[in-house]
Amino acid sequence: MKIIDIHPHIIADDDRRYPPAPLFGKRSDWSQERPNTVEALIKAMDEAGVAKAAVVHSSTTYGFDNSYVIDSCARYQDRLVAVGSVDMLADDVAAVIQALVDKGLAGLRIFTGGSTKDFDPSELDNHKAFKAWEMLAELSLPMCIQTAPIGLPQVRRLAERFPTANIILDHLGRPDLLDGPPYANAAGLFALAELPNIYLKLTPRTFDAMHKGKASATTFFPRVVEAFGARRMAWGSNFPSSTGTLAEILEAAKTGLACLGVDERTWIFGKTAQTLYPALD
Repeated sequence: MKIIDIHPHIIADDDRRYPPAPLFGKRSDWSQERPNTVEALIKAMDEAGVAKAAVVHSSTTYGFDNSYVIDSCARYQDRLVAVGSVDMLADDVAAVIQALVDKGLAGLRIFTGGSTKDFDPSELDNHKAFKAWEMLAELSLPMCIQTAPIGLPQVRRLAERFPTANIILDHLGRPDLLDGPPYANAAGLFALAELPNIYLKLTPRTFDAMHKGKASATTFFPRVVEAFGARRMAWGSNFPSSTGTLAEILEAAKTGLACLGVDERTWIFGKTAQTLYPALD
């Protein structure tokens, strides 16, 4: 089984060449406490048995400056592709996206909140952003969305308006799973299953949730696969934002998904990633 990670981050060790300029003016704690260069990521991937990765730009470190993730992935283009972040409301956003694609960009991400800011999904369905979404559809670039249940209505509207643009929901949209099966509190998540261009990213946040309240891996993951299908689910480590080594994070994911069949796990740990990011094939 080829393992592909679609959510590691990297932080440069040269602040002069790659100066921090965090989105919303507040830098994430993890990027200062556990900075991880691209060289360190490659070493961690080798130790963990991860073949390739789609590296997600750290907007809480560099804002909309994608220089480090672009430069780094270009150095290891046999193993890495870059997922960047742009100002979706900028007048020249289409030209910016095209310029990044010309440098090797393989996908984009919207950060509507999280560790450094409360969630605000208003940007998602702002009409000024639609020209960016049109560009994504034209170039076949997937878009990762970092949001919470509050933003799922906007995600649905985007998926419906741009049906040829693949949307990857970071951390499954952070659903409330404490109530356990049939997971009524996560109804908003499961309602998105009918939209074929919505994909789910399984990260440590998801696996940690299996040990809280009435949730469990054996009741939740088969339920998600039944709704979305394994071909629309992919694993992401969130390393080093999530604590632990990459090998430890991968092992926890393997344990959590042991209740699924081999074919389902093969898609989640690799083949879905290759569908979303063909350069990883």
